[in-house]
Amino acid sequence: MTTRPRLRQLEALKSVVDHGSMTRAAQSLEISQPAVSRLLADLSHGLGFTLLKRKNGRLVPTQEASYILPDITRVLEVLKNITDTSQNVHDKTAGHLSIACLPGFATSHLPAVVTEFLKARPDVTITLEPDRPERILEWIVGEQYDCGITDGFDGHPAIESTTLNVRTVCIFPKGHRFQALKEVDAKQLDKERFVHTRRDSNFYRSLNDVFRKASVSPIHVVETRQFTAACELVAQGVGVSVVSELDARTYDGRLDFRPFAPRVPHQISLVRPIHKLPSKITLDFLEDFKASLSDFEV
Repeated sequence: MTTRPRLRQLEALKSVVDHGSMTRAAQSLEISQPAVSRLLADLSHGLGFTLLKRKNGRLVPTQEASYILPDITRVLEVLKNITDTSQNVHDKTAGHLSIACLPGFATSHLPAVVTEFLKARPDVTITLEPDRPERILEWIVGEQYDCGITDGFDGHPAIESTTLNVRTVCIFPKGHRFQALKEVDAKQLDKERFVHTRRDSNFYRSLNDVFRKASVSPIHVVETRQFTAACELVAQGVGVSVVSELDARTYDGRLDFRPFAPRVPHQISLVRPIHKLPSKITLDFLEDFKASLSDFEV
C-alpha cells in the first residue's frame, strides 16, 4: 500500500531528475547528499517502486517515476504560485479590492485615485460599484464590499467609518454676475435659479438652514442626487448651485465658482464592515483616498 508523499520528497526527486546527480541536487536544495538519498529512499518505499536508474553516468527516472513526474511538476508549480501570491499579498502588491461608491465619484475623482493606486500594485484587481447611499450601506453591512465611499452616514453598529469635511463652493455659468465677486454670500442667492441635491440629504438640510437664517429664497429649478449632474446643468446655464469644490474643479473651464459663505461642508464618509478583518490593500486604499482629499478638507 502506498503512503502519501511529503513535499520535500517530491522536491528531492524533481531536483535529482533535473540535475542528473545527487550531489548537484543536494546543492540546489541546500541540504546534504545523504539527506537527499534518505528522502528518495523513503519516497520509493512509500510509493512501492524504484524511482531512479543510472544511464550514461546520470541518474534518470524509471518508467514508473516518469509517469508521475508531470503531476509532481504541477504540484510544485502550484505551491510556488501560492508562495509567490502570498508574498505579493503580504507586500501589498496583489489581491482584490471591492469598492462601493457614490455615482459621482465613479466618474470624477475616484478614477484618478484608483489609477495612482494601481501603478504601485500591478497585480491588484478592483471592482468599482456605484450606487445610492442606502444601497452602499446595505452592501457594507452585508460584508459584500471591502469598503465604501458615501455621504450622509449617521452611524451603524456593523460599520466602521471615517468622516471627512470637504469645502463647498458656489458654481455658476460663464459670464454670470457672480464672476465679479471674490466670495458668494448666501444672501446673494435670493431669487436665483438654483440646482440642488435631493431634499432628504444631510447636505440639502444644512444648506436650507443657511437660507432660512439668511431669509433668502432661491428658485428651486432642478433637484438631483449627484454633484456632477448639478455641475453639468450649471455649465449648460440652467442656474447656479452649491457643490463640493472637488466636483467643481472637474468642470473648471466649463463653469466658474467662488467660495461660498457661510461654510457648509459636504461630509464624505469612508466606511467598511466592522466585523470583517480588512486587508492591507483595503487599508492602504482608504489612506490613499483620504490623502487625495487633503487639499479640499475644511
